[in-house]
Amino acid sequence: MDNIYIEYNFTVSPKEPTTEILIAELGAVGFESFVENENGVTAYIQKEEWNSSILEGIFVLNSDEFSIEYNQTEVEQTNWNAEWEKNFTPIQVDDLISIRAPFHENPNLKYDIVIEPKMSFGTGHHETTHMMVQHLLQLDLEKKKVLDMGCGTGILAIFAEMKGANPIDAIDIDNWCYENSLENVTRNKCNNISVFEGDSSLLINKKYDVIIANINRNILLMDMKVYANCLNEKGILLLSGFYQEDIPIIDAEVSKYNLKLETYIERNNWVALKYNKI
Repeated sequence: MDNIYIEYNFTVSPKEPTTEILIAELGAVGFESFVENENGVTAYIQKEEWNSSILEGIFVLNSDEFSIEYNQTEVEQTNWNAEWEKNFTPIQVDDLISIRAPFHENPNLKYDIVIEPKMSFGTGHHETTHMMVQHLLQLDLEKKKVLDMGCGTGILAIFAEMKGANPIDAIDIDNWCYENSLENVTRNKCNNISVFEGDSSLLINKKYDVIIANINRNILLMDMKVYANCLNEKGILLLSGFYQEDIPIIDAEVSKYNLKLETYIERNNWVALKYNKI
């Protein structure tokens, strides 16, 4: 007999980073499958794992910063892989990089990244990931020591290795992201990436030539001193996960640590900044 699931349809505004935060919180209370769409996300939990008060502890639903509406219904077991495949299309960045799932055809560009994101953030579709890939494309990473902080699927660490970086640390606080990054590192036959589950407390006595941090604004501001202390002389700091109007507050914090803004990319009001240590 098929399992019965409870399906929640969430309409969220703004879509990012609200959807990312919501998925992380729902995953922590037992929701096991998510399908993102243009209005938000549909989430599924087995009926036997569900209770009527399961959403009471979801912080993002009670925050004034976000607008979230939802409804729920009971459904038969769904073929999650089929649902996921319908909603994930391959993309290309600057006609040089393909980002695709294992079931997509290889377009034979210079770089081919194969990602199976499951619940993790970082398929290349979101503006911040796309822009970070563009920044990395312009950098000489040969033999550079790289940190991918908030690695999600591991996509940026994987691309850094493809460009010659070695060694690379990839860190995420979320267990699902940690597991997913391990899978994707193996899937892309990477040998120089170490994946860790945790936060900036793991960075004590660490040094890097390039630090990638695609995280939300508040965490970036909180951890900026740690990133700066981990950056070698003439190192590069790439930041994303925030909007164009956030640049002044980000820049004010980064500038405290002998880091100078060199350039930034903007995409649909999201930005990715490149800083040089001086």
